[in-house]
Amino acid sequence: MQSVVQFADVPGEAEVVAAGKAGAVAKPADFAGKRLGVTSSGSSTDFLTQALAATAGLTQNDYTTVKAGAGQTFVAAIENGGIDAGMTTDPTIARLTSTGKGKVLLDLRTEEGTRAALGGLYPASSLYMDCAWVKANPKTVQKLANAFVATLGWIKGHSAAEIAAKMPPEYAGGDPKLYEKAVHDSMGMFTPDGIMPEDGAKNVLKVLSSFSPNVKGKAGTIDLSKTYTTEFARKAAAKS
Repeated sequence: MQSVVQFADVPGEAEVVAAGKAGAVAKPADFAGKRLGVTSSGSSTDFLTQALAATAGLTQNDYTTVKAGAGQTFVAAIENGGIDAGMTTDPTIARLTSTGKGKVLLDLRTEEGTRAALGGLYPASSLYMDCAWVKANPKTVQKLANAFVATLGWIKGHSAAEIAAKMPPEYAGGDPKLYEKAVHDSMGMFTPDGIMPEDGAKNVLKVLSSFSPNVKGKAGTIDLSKTYTTEFARKAAAKS
């Protein structure tokens, strides 16, 4: 598989701490002895939590990993004390912070926050395809890249309110203002041109080779240059 258009150069998630535990969980070192929520074991939120803990010299054995899911199940885990903190995305983050039930401890929705927490960028969502298909269908791949890169450029040139207004009404979940806030707080995660940052790819490999069973111990055998291409995104960006 190969990434063709990089949508985000950061995870787009945040470590959120329950408001009542904010004083006790103020930095990764405070993860020790705490119950930390992740989407599920082996998920990206699990690996990122381990990576954050490692910056303070902690391992997964120093805290309790709790499968908190996402959305309402995560909110419930924060509210009922099932977790002290956890990794989640918007609009869950917006819902917890707007009600005062949660506070953002580490913000991986922005480049600044991601660099501070993980030591560099951490590319996440992307348009990826089978390598052989990319090679056999360059014209189709380019058309897709053109559309997505144009969309990324449109996002950068419009406000959260304008973007939210273009989305299907049901996306707002009955709370348009909260949805607009979620869009606003997440806009920083998107790349302006769909191009994979080289240092970001290296950082992802560093994290996954430390915590993912599928990658651990294999970093030396992985050729990063074959896992993504910037050819199509660069051509698309040149047309914008």
